[in-house]
Amino acid sequence: MLKIYYTKDSGWGAPRIMPLQDLRLHPAAKVLHYSVELFEGMKAFRGVDDEIRLFRPNMNMARMNRTAARSALPTFNGEELVALLKKLVSVDQEWVPHTESSSLYIRPTMIGTEPTLGVVRPAEALLFVILSPVGPYFASGFKPVSLLADPRYVRAWPGGVGMMKMGSNYGPTLEIQRQAEQQGCQQVLWLFGPEHRITEVGAMNIMVFLVNDQGEKELVTPPLDGLILPGVTRDSLLTLARSWGEFRVTERDITMGEVEQASEEGRLIEMFGAGTAAVVTPVGEIHYQGRVIRVTKEGQKESLAQRFYNTITGIQYGKVKSDWAVSIDS
Repeated sequence: MLKIYYTKDSGWGAPRIMPLQDLRLHPAAKVLHYSVELFEGMKAFRGVDDEIRLFRPNMNMARMNRTAARSALPTFNGEELVALLKKLVSVDQEWVPHTESSSLYIRPTMIGTEPTLGVVRPAEALLFVILSPVGPYFASGFKPVSLLADPRYVRAWPGGVGMMKMGSNYGPTLEIQRQAEQQGCQQVLWLFGPEHRITEVGAMNIMVFLVNDQGEKELVTPPLDGLILPGVTRDSLLTLARSWGEFRVTERDITMGEVEQASEEGRLIEMFGAGTAAVVTPVGEIHYQGRVIRVTKEGQKESLAQRFYNTITGIQYGKVKSDWAVSIDS
């Protein structure tokens, strides 16, 4: 693991790579009382050429710094942390799986450690990074999942921190995820407002591929208006789609009413989640206010989700050359 301590008076200390170990925290550490913390999610991939790569790490660093500023935690030099991540992965490179179905998950985390109960900005912090080999996010593999869309619950709201990667955004969702599973669904489709705007699916961004009212194919995803996380995978898929130039690509609000109507009229082509953990996850159906909205059928031909998945993983595993793939040796 990697550990770097920070104090207000001295700034960042010397980084240390060491064997994985428990943390020692004072019971009054601010992270334990006021959720003064943040995290990131990244992966290292062993390519078909045996080279180990990271995927767009600078985007994670930029987001981590934005979250740090909003969390009253210290910011840092993103390029220097990327260099440290490369070194850490290099030290533990034998843990990077030798298969295209797995990868090495990287979890950078920052916590406020000052041992005082005052509700003020912490004067001490710890940035640490741990690693773990991971397989496919969903045990079922690349198959459509079912979603529970319950407008009684919201993940984020205007003026809040829904666009930040803080643990406090995730803890309150766990009980709703349990309710979804009890109803036979794999994930929660988070809605907002009286119009039941779609925001995110589980811990992923959401994309809807449909034929719009003008009769043209359109890929729609909610805008970066503060309610959703600015995902690295989200940005990558939008960039790819725009470079292909085969259909309209729009960042706009989309409601459950629009999705349901498109499904009823046969205009809903696909929906899928996008995120680091699963890359792309197709949606099969949505359970919404006592109704079931059918979306993607398993084995659907010419799936945009599958095309996105193949392209992104092709880059990550070195089959497709791209500046997005950064070697740990560079």
